[in-house]
Amino acid sequence: MSQTLPSAGQGTVAPAGTPKKAALASFLGSAVEYYDFFIFGSAAALIFPTVFFPDAGANAAVMSFATFGFAYVARPVGAVILGHFGDRVGRRKVLMFTLLLMGASTFLIGCLPDFNTVGWWAPALLVLARLCQGLSAAGEQAGASSMTLEHAPDNRRSFFTSWTLTGTQGGQILAALVFIPVLALPDEIKYGIGWRVPFWLSAVVVLVAFFIRRTLHEPPAFEEAQKTAQISKLPVADLLKGHWRDVLRVIACAFIAAVSTVFGTLAISYAKTVAGVDGTTTLWLVVGANLVALGTQPLFGMLADKIGRKPVFIYGAVASAVLTPVFLLSLESGSVPLMFLAAIGFFSCGYAASNAVWPSFYAEMFSTKVRFSGLAIGTQLGFLMAGFAPAIVAAMGGIRPGGWVQISIFTAVICGISAISALTARETFNVPTKQLGLK
Repeated sequence: MSQTLPSAGQGTVAPAGTPKKAALASFLGSAVEYYDFFIFGSAAALIFPTVFFPDAGANAAVMSFATFGFAYVARPVGAVILGHFGDRVGRRKVLMFTLLLMGASTFLIGCLPDFNTVGWWAPALLVLARLCQGLSAAGEQAGASSMTLEHAPDNRRSFFTSWTLTGTQGGQILAALVFIPVLALPDEIKYGIGWRVPFWLSAVVVLVAFFIRRTLHEPPAFEEAQKTAQISKLPVADLLKGHWRDVLRVIACAFIAAVSTVFGTLAISYAKTVAGVDGTTTLWLVVGANLVALGTQPLFGMLADKIGRKPVFIYGAVASAVLTPVFLLSLESGSVPLMFLAAIGFFSCGYAASNAVWPSFYAEMFSTKVRFSGLAIGTQLGFLMAGFAPAIVAAMGGIRPGGWVQISIFTAVICGISAISALTARETFNVPTKQLGLK
C-alpha cells in the first residue's frame, strides 16, 4: 500500500510524492510557457522591429509590442474553451494539449519568413502564431495551479502552487541565457537565422515537460467529483451564476501581472533606447533577478501558508509600485551593480510575493467544479493589461527621456487596483480544500 500525506482540516489524503510530482509538472509547464513568452518579448523589443516592421519607421517599436499583446486577446477565448473542458474532462488532458500547442506555435515562429521576403504577410503570420500561443497559455497556468492545489495537503497549498509561478522564473532564465549569445552575433546572422534558434530550442523543453506530465493522474478532488456526479455540465454558466464576484475580483487582482511585462519587456526597451544600456546587460539583469526569485517565491508561498494569502499578495503589490521608479532610475545611473541590486529588490523581493501567492489565492476562491474555468477566465481577462502594457506605455511616451515617470505612474495604478481588490477577498489559507468556494 502506498504511503499517504495527510492534509490539514479534513484529512484528505494523496499518494506520497504526488504533490511534489504535481508541482514539478506545473513548474515545467510554466517554464515552457514563459520560455516561449519571454523569447517573444525579448525579440519584440530587440529583433522584430527590424525583421518584421522595417518600413514602419518610428512606429516599429509600438507595432512590435502590439504583436506581443495579441496573445492576450486570444487568452480570454481560450480560457472559456479550455476552462470548460478542464472542469468537464479533467485537468491533465487539457494540460497535455496546452503544452503541445505552445511548443508547436513557438517552433513555427522560428520558421516564419521575414518582411523582406513576403511583405506584410510576415507580421500577419507572426500574429497568427502569437494567437495560438495565447490560446495555449489561457489554460496552462489555470490548469497547473488547479491540479497542484488539489493534489496538495491543505496546510501547504500555497507552497506547492508557488512552484507553478516559480516555473516562470525558470523559463525566463533559460530564455535569457539562450538569447544573450544571439545578441552578440553580427547583424547579418542575428537578424537572419540567429534569432530563430531560441524559438526552435523550445521543442527540447516541451519534450521534457511532456514525459513528466503524462505520468501524472487527476487530483483526488476532481476524481471524487466525477464519482459522485458533481461535474458541471456547463461550468461557465455555473461560474457566472455562483462566483461572478470572485471572477471580477480575480480580474482586478490579475492586473498585477503587468509588473512582469514592465520588468521583462518594457524596461529592456527603455534601458536600450533611453539609458543606452546594451541588450546583453539588461538580459543579465533579468537572469539575476529571476535566479533570486527561484528562492524567494517558495519562501513567500510558505509564508502565505502561515499568515494568509492576502497580506503577502498586498505586500507584493505595494512593493512593486514603490520600487518601479527605483529600478528605472538605476538603469540611467550607469552603475551595473546598482542596476542588479535594484532589479533584485524590485522583482525578487517585491513582485515575487504576489507572483508566488496568486495561484493559491485566486484558485481558492472557487469550488472544484468551476475552479479551472474561474481561474482561467478571471486571470486571462486581467492579464490583458499585462499583454498591452508595453504598447500602452510606449504610446504614452514611456520609451523617451523622462519616460520613467509614465512607467512608474502606470505601474502604481495597476498595483493599487490589485491591492484594493485583494483587500475585498475572503482569507482562505485555513479553509480545508473540500470547503473552498462554498458559500
